[in-house]
Amino acid sequence: MTSVKCDFSDSYSEDGLRAKLRRHARKAGRHLVELTLQLFYALKDPDTPLWAKTVIVGALGYFISPVDAIPDIVPVVGYSDDLGALITAVATVASSITDEIKAKATAQASRWFD
Repeated sequence: MTSVKCDFSDSYSEDGLRAKLRRHARKAGRHLVELTLQLFYALKDPDTPLWAKTVIVGALGYFISPVDAIPDIVPVVGYSDDLGALITAVATVASSITDEIKAKATAQASRWFD
């Protein structure tokens, strides 16, 4: 039986995340970008526990990775798998995403989208 690699932590880098957001923010949509920023800011927060940071790095690594269940170039549904991974990560680490982190992510997304 072949095992499936589900750990995308080796795909995560801050530069890779910034590059993907720069290239695809409009196409991916504001909601996906805000979730991504919430996870990114939680990752940078020193109060976020290590277990949560591990979940975040995996989700952001999946978002950055060119290996996708649904390729990002597929119209309409291309980012649905990324959105699912990000929503799952946000739900898992919700206790580490403070109101301050949410506000910071919303403010950054507003600068990019408004």
